[in-house]
Amino acid sequence: MSGVRVVISGGGTGGHLYPALVLARTLRGMEPGIEILHVGSRRLAEQRIMAAQGVRFTALPVEGLAGGGRQAVRGLALLPAAFLKSFRILRGFKPGLAVGVGGFSSGPIVWLASHMGIPTMIMESNVKPGLTNRRLAGRADKAAVAFEATLASFPGNGILLGNPVRPEFTALPRKPRDGGLSVLVFGGSQGSRILNQALAASLPLLTGLAGRLWIVHQTGPDGLSAARRAYAESGFGEAVVEAYFEDMPARFGAADLIVARAGATTCAELIASRRAALLVPFARAAEGHQSANAEALRAAGGAEVIEERELTPLRLAERLRWFLSHPEALTAMEDRLAPLARPDAARRIAELCLDLMARGNKE
Repeated sequence: MSGVRVVISGGGTGGHLYPALVLARTLRGMEPGIEILHVGSRRLAEQRIMAAQGVRFTALPVEGLAGGGRQAVRGLALLPAAFLKSFRILRGFKPGLAVGVGGFSSGPIVWLASHMGIPTMIMESNVKPGLTNRRLAGRADKAAVAFEATLASFPGNGILLGNPVRPEFTALPRKPRDGGLSVLVFGGSQGSRILNQALAASLPLLTGLAGRLWIVHQTGPDGLSAARRAYAESGFGEAVVEAYFEDMPARFGAADLIVARAGATTCAELIASRRAALLVPFARAAEGHQSANAEALRAAGGAEVIEERELTPLRLAERLRWFLSHPEALTAMEDRLAPLARPDAARRIAELCLDLMARGNKE
């Protein structure tokens, strides 16, 4: 298949970007010479991630509509410019396929592509589809979903393939238990103020465990200095605290327990790496999709869930103490994640992409 071009659109968070990057890498491995253009938003965190990956990227003047209020008004005002730039991208790049990975920046590209006769596919990584993918459900030729429960939202074009995850996560071996508890804490690519504050406030309740409880914490840029100060003052000076970890698969590999939000990519990486988790879903996530993701892992027995309203320093400290004294529970949680794993998700989605392009070339 010579001269193949694919545009992959979507973004707003790392949870949308990483599946897009994995899919692009898989497509390049299967189809040498393929040209891929990533289209996303103008958020600085997104542009930083894409720049670090060295991929071809362009940003749309677009913002989200969910949540209402001033944000929705501003998002609506930007839509004409976003559609105009999307049209120019599609007309100039001439892709054989347009893929939307979710997030508001995928809407204009996939919607226009469907009207221009370009084959389209969307990827839904959450249990509950977001606003953009719900609007695109009837436009896309295929919808690749990560959870069986999601198929009901895409009648006729949905296909259960899983969520593309970096192979470094899938290849992680089981971590041997060593009598201590290694905990990885992170709130997504931009950090989580609530998780940062809860961990800091719980540390004085855990001081007797220094030497058996090891914490690695990704705070995001805004919470870094306060978190480092809290760890130092509480006797956890050996904690590894950074704004962002580029080597997240290695951090997963060293962890017995992961304390995190419940974004789609985080959940997919937990499943792929088979790591036990204590999940705190983001309460203001659109339409409760993080709570739905967390519930899927909890129902499988692979995670515990604490809702934001129930997250207190005392409860967090109690759960960390409990896991430290019950390593067998961590092993059982890891085992229960295995049935959810779809290690071939990236390959199967890439094959679907190539099939859609081949069929489009014949029409």
